[in-house]
Amino acid sequence: MSTPNGLPQHSGACVTQGTEGGAVQDLHAKKAGKAAKEAGGNGVLTFEDPPSVGTSLNQTLKLLPDELKANMKIKSVTPRPPRKPRLERAASLDEKSWRRWRRFRTSQESLTDPNETSSSNGSLQEASLSPPIRSRASPCHQCCQQNSLQTSSDASEASLVGKSRGGTSDLGKRASEISSAFGGLLRGKAFAGGKPRLSQIMPARPLPPMELNVASHTLRTANRIDSDCMDYRHYSQHKFGRVSSSLSDTRLHGNGMVYDNCSTDSMKSTFSLLTPIRSKDVRSRSYLEGSLLANGALLGAEELSRYFPDRNIGIFVATWNMQGQKELPVNLDDFLLPTDPDYAQDMYVIGVQEGCPDRREWEIRLQETLGPHYVMLYSAAHGVLYMSVFIRRDLIWFCSEVEYATVTTRIVSQIKTKGALGICFTFFGTSFLFITSHFTSGDSKVNERKLDYNKTIQTLTLPKNVPDTNPYRSSSSDVTTRFDEVFWFGDFNFRLNKDRETVDSILNQNLETDVSKLLAYDQLTSEMSRGSIFKGFQEADIHFRPSYKFDIGKDSYDTTSKQRTPSYTDRVVYRSRYRDDIHAVKYSSCPVIKTSDHRPVFALFRVKVRPGRDNIPLAAGQFDRELYLIGIKRRITRELQKRQEQKDQKSSSICSIS
Repeated sequence: MSTPNGLPQHSGACVTQGTEGGAVQDLHAKKAGKAAKEAGGNGVLTFEDPPSVGTSLNQTLKLLPDELKANMKIKSVTPRPPRKPRLERAASLDEKSWRRWRRFRTSQESLTDPNETSSSNGSLQEASLSPPIRSRASPCHQCCQQNSLQTSSDASEASLVGKSRGGTSDLGKRASEISSAFGGLLRGKAFAGGKPRLSQIMPARPLPPMELNVASHTLRTANRIDSDCMDYRHYSQHKFGRVSSSLSDTRLHGNGMVYDNCSTDSMKSTFSLLTPIRSKDVRSRSYLEGSLLANGALLGAEELSRYFPDRNIGIFVATWNMQGQKELPVNLDDFLLPTDPDYAQDMYVIGVQEGCPDRREWEIRLQETLGPHYVMLYSAAHGVLYMSVFIRRDLIWFCSEVEYATVTTRIVSQIKTKGALGICFTFFGTSFLFITSHFTSGDSKVNERKLDYNKTIQTLTLPKNVPDTNPYRSSSSDVTTRFDEVFWFGDFNFRLNKDRETVDSILNQNLETDVSKLLAYDQLTSEMSRGSIFKGFQEADIHFRPSYKFDIGKDSYDTTSKQRTPSYTDRVVYRSRYRDDIHAVKYSSCPVIKTSDHRPVFALFRVKVRPGRDNIPLAAGQFDRELYLIGIKRRITRELQKRQEQKDQKSSSICSIS
């Protein structure tokens, strides 16, 4: 059974592949013939001798030049636009551009056709939702694609033949328009008897993956347990670059808990912030032996970069002459936790001269103030000289054994009010030495103070068991040359070489940050510039008022009969084996603590840390556990008392009778 145009008629919406072109080609020929008949009156395309029943569409177009001249009339071609504007771009001879356009449209448009008309997107969606239908229709689609490509090649041949009849550009343009019209006819109709759909387009190469991580940063961090974590994590990523997570993406996706990357980021924060450890890494780790660049070394570069990507550690160093007072300040927050900068440091080292009688109580107060994030790595004393080293609890595993030594500078060694106390250890591959001293007092005893300094650097026997990180740059006559980073702080007792009246007149000028007029008379600054003391040491710029001598409990300087001259007796100096390893961030005093005639002085540093070897004696997480528990218990008790006081204050009421 055939149509008036001579094309065979078929029924059914889905046709499988036959032999020698088969039903698919006949169906396409039917569409072409019907369209040609409709367009015959409009001057689009006319066949004088239509093809036979068994002739395919490709054979119809593949005619010899003479037959093409006899059987085809080329008129002014004005093809009708396709019914769907979306298919107008698809009818193109440039297959590469057409496929690129299809990939873009597929990634941008919805897979559902709202009008339920012929749409390649709808065909793709139906194929993906129903695999059996896709498998049956795939041969037909391949044939359609092959026919489309053959049609393009035949059209190009027709354009070459047209060169003998007219201009190359004119005939080539007309042949291209003819091919476009046939392409529109082939794609304009759906299979009869079913839902209209087009053949599936098979891309030449795999499509690029779509980015699913489209959630905003606010949505990804909305489910975090700790609200402060988001702020700190955002700050550390931009400032320090420290990013860590615990639960692997594979484990989350394998359990079906999350779908995309943004969900993974959110779910990982819900469990932990620790970095996951693979089993094979644990098997290969060696915590007792290791080289500088070995993988899995406890003190190596890999572990250091995980905790400190910028290789810098924050250190708080403070000195305070307590004048032997039994009374301790009610609150040490302003001293240990200044509001500038916003974040606490990684290590706290506090040296005390003329310490309070109850040293243990002082250490408990320090632990209570710093809280559960810090543990006391070590503490030592030499008479009334105290030193305490606190470190973040996560970092105690990277410290070596801690060693200390003392020096007495008084003639009578039993009186230990003047002297020096040193504590040293290695953190990763960087060795640290902290010294707190109390030099000879007196306005004119500059030489005695220099003798105290020389005796300290010559007598302090450190290190003992911990190896020197660079023995080639060490000197047996100077303990400060045997360590990478040295911090020396204490009551050095250097005064201002000026009378009280002159100093008071300068202070009355309400100097806030510019104290250069006072420092012009400072003994320590003068001696350091000459190189007679603290050789190789530096001091940060001073922008605070003299820390000595105050009336206890007041902001006024000495009003007694002695009228001592205000001076910068409490100082912090530092030196390094390597240039620019130590960067001073802040150098100031704490004027709110008034229980002594000295004001506490502190400094904040950023210190570069290098990787080390595992062959050093490790502290293995040692810290003062008893002190930690007592300090945390006091902190909780203090908080409960504060809440109870606030509750009682709200519940109490005052009645007045008029």
